[in-house]
Amino acid sequence: MNQQLPLIIAIDGPAASGKSTLGKRLADDFGYLFFDTGVMYRAVTWAVLQAGIEVGEEAAVTALAEGVQIDVASPSKEDGRACDVLLDGQDITWEIRRPEVDGNVSPVSAFAGVRKALLEKQRRIGLRGRVVMVGRDIGTVVLPEADVKIYLFASAEERARRRYNEIVARGEPADYDEILRKVKTRDQIDSTRAIAPLRPADDAILLDSDALNFEQVVEKAKEYCHK
Repeated sequence: MNQQLPLIIAIDGPAASGKSTLGKRLADDFGYLFFDTGVMYRAVTWAVLQAGIEVGEEAAVTALAEGVQIDVASPSKEDGRACDVLLDGQDITWEIRRPEVDGNVSPVSAFAGVRKALLEKQRRIGLRGRVVMVGRDIGTVVLPEADVKIYLFASAEERARRRYNEIVARGEPADYDEILRKVKTRDQIDSTRAIAPLRPADDAILLDSDALNFEQVVEKAKEYCHK
């Protein structure tokens, strides 16, 4: 079956659109590597913190991003990881999920030099094929030659509602209006940034999930891949 599938599947979309969940499901079902490009920015952020570099020092952060070797591979352990993340050969899959990385990854990922350095690394992995790559600029910048490009989206209200329900289901307090505000703010930042703004590729398939449940989204995405 895999010979009939596209070798490179790109999934883009706004924050909280469900693209990572969809990408992981497709990768599992097709036997492909699931690659959320956000893990690379997290890996650089972790390395920056380990090196004692100030997060705001753009030149130093960029130099580190250019010099490190980052690889993403299928999970080697059954510990809940979606993939292995290796930095200079060291497994840092769970280190990049630490709170200090969460708090510093945004400024690191905004540096033009960092994005350029990681673009080359992302393309190297993506062009191996048999990959589902997820992000905000995969179809437009990282892998414009992807065989299938899916732009998954939903209204800000629907995405906020889903995130609100997820938080409440974990037994944590949540404020829908505050979540909606953050979703809209993130959309504004992503769509107006100077470097690789969020937008669907000209040849992307637009998949609106507003009125669909997850399984329906998966089935539609699979239909596109098999076509």
